[in-house]
Amino acid sequence: MARILIVDDEDNIRLLLKEELEDIGYEVIEANCAKKALEILSKDQNFDIISLDIEMPEMNGLELAAEIRKKYPNKKIILMTAYSHYKSDMASWAADAYVVKSLDLTEFKDTINRLLQI
Repeated sequence: MARILIVDDEDNIRLLLKEELEDIGYEVIEANCAKKALEILSKDQNFDIISLDIEMPEMNGLELAAEIRKKYPNKKIILMTAYSHYKSDMASWAADAYVVKSLDLTEFKDTINRLLQI
């Protein structure tokens, strides 16, 4: 079973993603900020995918992705945001995929499936 770390400061988004992914058989761990995500990763690196919200207080998802890349270079990272302009941001290249947030999670699930095949 694939393990996914969801990092998002919005409780309702984390809950939606967690429920949807658990319904299709993934194990999901969640963090409400970058600091918590790094704390989780320092104790447990056994994640197949790490999904990061970009817009978060203190440390945003782009900064967190860069930090994760430094410490855990082989982790697969998905950046999620409601703002499509980040796609052209050079820092977003630290991620393996980029998904615009939507209530329809088809693209997100398809992206996870694609990255798990690589």
